[in-house]
Amino acid sequence: MLQTLRKSGGSLVMTVPKAFVEQNGLGEGSQVELQLLGKKMTVEAPTRPRYKLANLMAEMPQGLPRVEGWDALPSVGLEKS
Repeated sequence: MLQTLRKSGGSLVMTVPKAFVEQNGLGEGSQVELQLLGKKMTVEAPTRPRYKLANLMAEMPQGLPRVEGWDALPSVGLEKS
């Protein structure tokens, strides 16, 4: 894919193809990894970490206080009993 460099302030910029942005869930402010090797530059979208509730709970400190009456509160959304 051929890209044209444009001047923006004191830098040269190029656009990122929409397909790459959508495929990798990128948006304004997203960070990407650039790798330079001689005349080649590659752009890689970092993988997002996938968390599992069991792993997150295992990292929690023991003995967290329980909120009295929490289990008796009525549902307010789409919770299933």
